[in-house]
Amino acid sequence: MTPLVTTAVLLAAVTHASWNAIAHRITDKLVGFTLILAGGVLIGLALAPFVAVPASAARPYLVASAAIHLVYVVLLMTSFRLGDFGQAYPIARGSAPLVVTVFAAVFAHEVPDGWAAAGIALSCAGLTGVALWGLRGRRPDWAAIGAALATGLSIASYTVVDGLGVRASGSPVGYTAWLMVIQGVAIPAYAVCRWSGGTVALLRPFALLGLLGAALSVAAYGLVLWAQTRAALAPIAALRESSVKLCSCSNSVAG
Repeated sequence: MTPLVTTAVLLAAVTHASWNAIAHRITDKLVGFTLILAGGVLIGLALAPFVAVPASAARPYLVASAAIHLVYVVLLMTSFRLGDFGQAYPIARGSAPLVVTVFAAVFAHEVPDGWAAAGIALSCAGLTGVALWGLRGRRPDWAAIGAALATGLSIASYTVVDGLGVRASGSPVGYTAWLMVIQGVAIPAYAVCRWSGGTVALLRPFALLGLLGAALSVAAYGLVLWAQTRAALAPIAALRESSVKLCSCSNSVAG
């Protein structure tokens, strides 16, 4: 990983932590994710005319990633609803790099050397420590932990799928734009059907906050996708999860 790639991933970690903190601040998780995903669709549509269309080889990855992201959002909302943010978020993000390492070895033929493996293990151990610290003095909520671990598995899955897809696309920005459009439709459509005539009233109080979260979300993942075209998947995933500590701190300040 070059200094430029490292800087991009660390910046992605900051923006990722920021949009997750925004999502957590909006009490109704369906409202929060509806605004963030719908905002991502708008950003993707605004970018699409000005960037290259992803190569045909990348399109199956786009469809698969959109489906996995839908599962991820549902699981993440469930994790936030069932468990404390300081417990669920580190478990979800901290379990992902180890699974990415295995998936990347199998599907991308990327086996980390000794130093990279040690760094990934150290990152995951640190994130586990954050989760355990959040549990101090309390009985574990196994339902919340299970949802968080399932969220981590979905994160690892879309990380590898998108890593392969963006490399095949020929355009990281084009892949990002179309991914935002494809993945962002389902949850807002469900929300509109569920709320019917009350949609605007529910969304209006959080509209600006949600759109800010959308912009940060697109920027965060766009940076990661670009980095995945220039370095191995597992070290990027491990470095990206420094967002866990940032997000835990921002949540503590907000609380």
